[in-house]
Amino acid sequence: MEVVESMIDSFYFVCSLNTLGPINGPMPMWGCAGLALLLFVSLPAVIAEAQRTEADVYVGQAIVDFDDKRYDSALDNLRRALEVEPDHVQALYYTGVVYMAQRQPARAVPFLERARARVPNDSVVAFQLGLAYFAQERYDRAEPLLDEAFRGQPNLDGLGYYVGFLRYRRKDYRGALQAFRGSRTMDPEIQQLTRLYTGLSLAAMGLPGQATSEVEQAIRLAPGSAITGPAERLRDAVVAAHERERRFSGEVRVGLLYDDNPRVRPKSVVGNGDSNADPLVTTLRGQSRQSIDSVGELVGLRGDYVWWRTPQWESSISYSGFLTYENDVPKFSVLDHLVAASLLHKNTVAGMPIQTGLQYVYDAVFLGGPIFLQRQTASLFGSLVENEHHLTQAFGRYQRKDFNQRVLTSREEIRDADNWMAGFQHFLRFSEDRHYLKLGYQFDWENADGNDWGYHGNRILAGGQVTLPWKGTRLKYDFDLHLRDYTFKNTILPSNNPGRERRFDEEFNHAFRVEVPLGTLKVGSRDTGLTFVLEYLMTNNHSNLDVFSYRRNVTSASVAWSF
Repeated sequence: MEVVESMIDSFYFVCSLNTLGPINGPMPMWGCAGLALLLFVSLPAVIAEAQRTEADVYVGQAIVDFDDKRYDSALDNLRRALEVEPDHVQALYYTGVVYMAQRQPARAVPFLERARARVPNDSVVAFQLGLAYFAQERYDRAEPLLDEAFRGQPNLDGLGYYVGFLRYRRKDYRGALQAFRGSRTMDPEIQQLTRLYTGLSLAAMGLPGQATSEVEQAIRLAPGSAITGPAERLRDAVVAAHERERRFSGEVRVGLLYDDNPRVRPKSVVGNGDSNADPLVTTLRGQSRQSIDSVGELVGLRGDYVWWRTPQWESSISYSGFLTYENDVPKFSVLDHLVAASLLHKNTVAGMPIQTGLQYVYDAVFLGGPIFLQRQTASLFGSLVENEHHLTQAFGRYQRKDFNQRVLTSREEIRDADNWMAGFQHFLRFSEDRHYLKLGYQFDWENADGNDWGYHGNRILAGGQVTLPWKGTRLKYDFDLHLRDYTFKNTILPSNNPGRERRFDEEFNHAFRVEVPLGTLKVGSRDTGLTFVLEYLMTNNHSNLDVFSYRRNVTSASVAWSF
């Protein structure tokens, strides 16, 4: 949306009493005349006096003068009212309104502040005082007043527009959208501006289809207004930018790694004090005289192509391949090929952007040469952006696993399985996603063909990211704990007491990652990025069956080229 943002910065709009600044900069310094008059005549119904006084007479005459645009005469009558009764709320309020009509918001503020001190819960006074600060571009003072008025009387004419703009200005697009959608006004120019900024908010939320519709409605409201020309250019920019969005993207990654346990050797049971420790563990640990650790290389390749795109829908296909080659134990090198197809829909729910979709994935894993595992996965997923700080993801998945059984085994040991999984993840975001925290949960059920491998699992997810000022360096940490409760007693383990225990695992995974942007590389007309990545992965699996308890640490350093 860079093209749209650059156009937004250059647009200027005109209101009935004053010129508006650029959309991302200063905004209308004045409400429209009809709005000021509406506020002027509505206050007596809100603040009623028990008995008409001399000050009331002066205020009544001031209203007549204001209606005839005799502002100096109105101020004279209001001054007399305040001489008789210095704390007369209506006189204070209307003095502020008259100064606003004379485009003197700085002189209006003291009188409106005094009126607000007398009636601190009055939404009309808060609205007018907020407009006075707004006119001086003192948005930090205006916003809480306008928000308070919006909570108290959201139907005040034009109030939703001003509240929405201030939220839009600080990039709270969801909050802005709620205010614009709740705005009520009889003024056609405010109606048009409200529609226009609704479109801008939707565009910023990544919903170009709905944004275009709102801008078109803004144009239809007043085809001959000064706003129409810029609005038409904005509509065309949103459409053009969406059509020009990059369809193909990818990444190439190369690096080195060190793996301290590529064979996934079980932890030693020697000296652990367990007299019933499985002797098979010692046998497995001593089987080979080859290296128990390894250095190696890693190579990754990923490509995504969006083959179909509309304002609400998007479909893509992708491929990724990843190789970790273990120099010292090549038969434990892993190669994974993955192809995927996905369909995505963009919409809003209660003013909140939501994306829902489905995906099909096929991947084949090769271990030391021959194929080891094939998986087919179908997923449903959704992401809801509650506001600028909160995002929630939910997903469900079915996966079919087919293992290449290289040796004959008993039926109970067949690992082929159907896996069902559902879960969610919530992100707490800061500084436009430069920093975040996340927490999630997943439940999965492995319905294996062999009874020794079926389980019910619970996974806890957590993590976060911090972006440093230096070169935009990102520090990431991810943690997951997978608890697997196997359904049946294991038929062959422990080797010294088979068929008597159900397996239970606690798998801890820690991932630490440092990403250092190295700059951009111009390839044709496209800017591509280079990133240095340092990563440390630690897996620690605890199992009541000793053979499955292991610890593994993998450290890698790589350079990724994104395009």
